[in-house]
Amino acid sequence: MRLAELSERSGVPAATIKYYLREGLLQPGRRVSATQAAYDEGHLRRLRLVRALIQVGGVSVADAREVIAAAEDTSLDHHTRLEAATWALPRVPAPDGGDEAAEAARGAVDGVLARLGWDPERVEVAASPAYRTLLDSVAALARLGYPCGAEHLLPYARLAAELAVTDLDLVFAEPTVDGQVEAAVALTVLYEPVLLSLRRLAHAEESARRIGGEGDGGEGDGGDGSPGLSRPTPAAGDRESGPSR
Repeated sequence: MRLAELSERSGVPAATIKYYLREGLLQPGRRVSATQAAYDEGHLRRLRLVRALIQVGGVSVADAREVIAAAEDTSLDHHTRLEAATWALPRVPAPDGGDEAAEAARGAVDGVLARLGWDPERVEVAASPAYRTLLDSVAALARLGYPCGAEHLLPYARLAAELAVTDLDLVFAEPTVDGQVEAAVALTVLYEPVLLSLRRLAHAEESARRIGGEGDGGEGDGGDGSPGLSRPTPAAGDRESGPSR
């Protein structure tokens, strides 16, 4: 297919596709003339992946380029290629070692990893952007006075360990190494908004169960005695109104 068709099928403007080509996010097409190239289904799939990483996953163009380059680097071992997606996460500096909260955060995080039996060398903890982000987040919690010791982090870590099994089952369901690498990139980056959204919905549901159903027939009562999520009352002009004509 030519660039115009690739743009039409993907919904990505031709100018953006050309930008992705220049930035190395999209592999070059097969040259058919001095000014034109042909593209195939592989280009379409890659383009959709790039757009998903940037638009849904919130990954920067520079980080997207880095993760794709690592994913395609066949000189890397299988594990490193699969882990490439985690390196697309935002980089944050490690907390200041002189900060008491930062030191407490490191102790709590390392304590959780030890209790789970995770080998820091095997999972490359020290070099991982995810580890530095975790330290920074826990230190911020400590500075605000919220409980964030190892015992508080452990339930989250155990759930993450369970989810990792589900994630890797999906990754290894792909029959080829290249397919597994793409799945690792897509699932790692794109499932994070899914997890965040589900967690927020769960918070709303749990809050409604705890405080939304107080009193008979009160706000949050599902009508059958069971608590439910309260809904905003429609404005007067919106009640029983159909679509405008």
